[in-house]
Amino acid sequence: MGNTRSAPTLDDVAKEAGVSTATVSRCLNSPERVVEKTRIRVMKAVEEMGYTPNFAARVMAAKQSFTIGAIIPTMENAIFARGLQAFQDELRERGYTLLVSSSAYKPGIEKEQIRTLVARGVDGLLLIGHEREEQIYEYLERHRVPVLIAWSYSPDVRQTSVGFSNRDAIFELAQNVIDAGHSRIAMISGFTEGNDRAQKRVVGIRDALCANGIDPDSMELVETTYEIDSGANAFVDLMSRPTRPTVVMCGNDVLAAGALRGARKMGISVPEEVSITGFDDIELAEIVSPPLTTVHVPHRKMGHKAAQELIAMVEGSSEGASTCINTHIVSRQSLAKPPKNAATNK
Repeated sequence: MGNTRSAPTLDDVAKEAGVSTATVSRCLNSPERVVEKTRIRVMKAVEEMGYTPNFAARVMAAKQSFTIGAIIPTMENAIFARGLQAFQDELRERGYTLLVSSSAYKPGIEKEQIRTLVARGVDGLLLIGHEREEQIYEYLERHRVPVLIAWSYSPDVRQTSVGFSNRDAIFELAQNVIDAGHSRIAMISGFTEGNDRAQKRVVGIRDALCANGIDPDSMELVETTYEIDSGANAFVDLMSRPTRPTVVMCGNDVLAAGALRGARKMGISVPEEVSITGFDDIELAEIVSPPLTTVHVPHRKMGHKAAQELIAMVEGSSEGASTCINTHIVSRQSLAKPPKNAATNK
């Protein structure tokens, strides 16, 4: 038989570093409580010996998994990346690990993933948006898994949320669009079924039209998947209709980038012939040509706050306090006054 080497233990690390096992534990779990010189010596021993803490023992001792689950609708674009990174950074600072799944905007897949994460023993769960079967929330309550909703805020629901009012955010942008002189407004939205964020953004534009004496039914609407090509195809569809809009408001920056691609394909100049707006203010909004007027969502602030609140719920120091994060409009070059002779499609 060949030589076998057992994995190094906490005792082994303590002996190598010349400290107690309690000091090693503090270095790993609460490094700020250990003087720097000792911490460096211990962490050097940990690194050289390849020591890995006994996660199972920690779980048994604390009756926690120190794991948080998050289910996001997609990993295919950057909409959720910035907020989720901030969420994970905050969790890591507090000694928690993040498990992420993607539902592809399909409620059935999300439901399955929720059950899987609960079965894996997550201490808490981050979900995007409020709309899902009530039985799912009841299931989580039965299993005593705290849940926090992000990317959406509503004072009318009982679930704790750290997010923003999608309706109010796009209402403000639509008001800016109307103040610029636009009345022929079209929208490219994600599919609204099962997506309360998309629903509220459609409602927000229609409410702004109503508030300004414009028939909300005059708004042309195309629902599609959140992809650049989908946004391009939807734009071509809208601009090929008998009456062309003077502005196309998009449900997010990815769709707006697609609309810009559609405009180039049709030889339509933005914003001279038609204006385009986005939502989210991801990095893409700044680098497309022309740069997008959009709604800035403070994703990092939302991610940090969501992690802080969910950990407080997991650890029992909070029963769940919702927070509404403020958004604001970022004005760039894709929105201008409507052309003087805005013509119908020829």
